[in-house]
Amino acid sequence: MSTNGGMLEGKKGVIFGVANDRSIAWAIAKELADQGASLAFSYQGTTLAKRVTPLAEQVGSPLLLECDVTDEASLDAAGEKIRDTMGSIDFFVHSIAFANRDCLKGHYYVTPRADFLQAMEISVFSLLAITQRLAPIMNDGGSILTLSYYGAVKAVPNYNVMGVAKAALESSVRYMANDLGPRGIRVNGISAGALRTLASAAIPKLGDMLEANAERAPLKRQLDHEDVGRAGLYLLSHLASGVTGEIHYVDCGYSTKGF
Repeated sequence: MSTNGGMLEGKKGVIFGVANDRSIAWAIAKELADQGASLAFSYQGTTLAKRVTPLAEQVGSPLLLECDVTDEASLDAAGEKIRDTMGSIDFFVHSIAFANRDCLKGHYYVTPRADFLQAMEISVFSLLAITQRLAPIMNDGGSILTLSYYGAVKAVPNYNVMGVAKAALESSVRYMANDLGPRGIRVNGISAGALRTLASAAIPKLGDMLEANAERAPLKRQLDHEDVGRAGLYLLSHLASGVTGEIHYVDCGYSTKGF
């Protein structure tokens, strides 16, 4: 963490959804910490706790807490702990999504009801659930950031139900921006191009997708985590003070092929 101050000196926020050091959420967190922000982190389960704990320590986090977004009591407890430890916050990052791996191949229309509802609850409703707990302690002029993907607006092979969930997430960004705008709280999303992350590992033929993207992109390279981290910093800082209700595409100029 920066010791020389920065544009976010004195600002406090929470990062939901860091899985490991290759997570997009972690790339954003590093940029925020380098600019002086104080960051709390959430995790779910002991496996993720082991991965997130050293990362939180790396940026001097004042709070590491467990949060299961499918459990109301866990959400309530997380909200209370954030309030008791941090008082108020200026922003939070929502990087939580899940779909049954079996639903990320074959035909979308055969998605079972239970898997569809699970994907929507974890990937979409979790943003609302967290906001319900944290909006009351968010400073006016704050910012909320979530993560989407091109499959929300185009049919991307092997993305299936997750693409539908991301479409609902992007719609939620717009409605939440309208709700929270009177308080000056901005709500935005980043739609990053294909990256190697723990989540994307579930997508078949990811390597082929990455190579094809680099070949077609005007910048002639693959997207990297730092590209997305810096975009997150922009959207969460005063530099984007007039930006809300938007989904920002971050890639090297050409998103993956869709229909």
